[in-house]
Amino acid sequence: MPVLLPKNAISAFPLSLGPRAKDHQPSTRESLPTLEANAEAIHFLNNLQQEELQMLLFSETLAMVSDTGEPQGELTIEVQRGNYKDEFGVMSHCLLVHAFSQGFVDKMLCGISLLGYLSWDLHIMEQHTQEFIKLHILPTERKMSLVRQDDQLVMTRSVKEGEEVKTEVTFFPWSSTVGFVSEAANLLLLRVMAWRQLVPSNARFLALDTEGKLCYSTYQALGIQTIQVGHQEVDVFIVEQTVHSDEGIPGSCQFYLLSDGHLAKRIQVGSPGCCMITKMPILRDKDEIEPAPVFEKKPLVWEEDMELYSRFLGRKEELRVSHHSYLRQHPEAQALISDFLLFLLLRRPADVVTFAAEYFGPFAKRNPPTPALRSSNRPSPFRSLDPERPTD
Repeated sequence: MPVLLPKNAISAFPLSLGPRAKDHQPSTRESLPTLEANAEAIHFLNNLQQEELQMLLFSETLAMVSDTGEPQGELTIEVQRGNYKDEFGVMSHCLLVHAFSQGFVDKMLCGISLLGYLSWDLHIMEQHTQEFIKLHILPTERKMSLVRQDDQLVMTRSVKEGEEVKTEVTFFPWSSTVGFVSEAANLLLLRVMAWRQLVPSNARFLALDTEGKLCYSTYQALGIQTIQVGHQEVDVFIVEQTVHSDEGIPGSCQFYLLSDGHLAKRIQVGSPGCCMITKMPILRDKDEIEPAPVFEKKPLVWEEDMELYSRFLGRKEELRVSHHSYLRQHPEAQALISDFLLFLLLRRPADVVTFAAEYFGPFAKRNPPTPALRSSNRPSPFRSLDPERPTD
């Protein structure tokens, strides 16, 4: 993760300067790690909730100051939703972490940038880091990329000193990265700890040291402390992270975290100066999740509903007016219906449906004309009334 650069040196970033080499061809080595994260660390990572992580998506900016309080630069960290396209072209949703710091150390410009793509369980998809320091004699630049490919994690590290470049590629079996916390994942993991006000006890994660080798990483809660931010006093939850390199001195960093995960202060142990906020952010409260309302199914008595009954009356009147208008425009329909009703009352048949079929049958265009009101002894009034016409 981005760190404050110590004087006259590149910071303890997981990109290390190797011996100079004029050979620009990358060398390859197979890593056979024997380290494993313990059960407490794996359990903590497996119990991360997407709803919880969604509350920790925000950006923040801290000022980099020297041990005498002089401004030296700025550190920006941003976590947001993103999309990631893998090597097969498959697009998926992810967490996008971007961090950048730039400033001056002993009047020398230096900076660090990080861009990481994480799954919602903080597994690394891809990460790129770049670190530079413009020394007066020999400008130095270091880059590292981590990319998951099939069943392995591929790490590419390059160091440029002046015009000389050395590149190295390392392969980690994916099964050996269980419990691995990348620099991008570490930024989110700290926010989770601040949000929960809890550090997993005796948890031992995996990380990369300054030489790009797997090592252990641990977190320790140092309690709650009140600090001054502008004109306001706030309580912060202090977490110390230590990377235990097998080949060097363990590196520790202390994070002063606000209740919603914002970083209020950051101190790299052994390094002069620190990073701190200059303006109090608006803290985000934990949302209280209310139980979903239960709606019971009730019988609808629309006559008692004034709105529905009003609509019914309005529609009824609309249809009445429409029907009267139609009959006024078509007086033949009124005459036809009146004739049928008069004839029906005169004959008074036992089977009204059959009588109506015989009455209106001659009006059908598809049937040939037949004598009106023939005997209707047939069970179906809709068959042909012509005895010489075959039935269908």
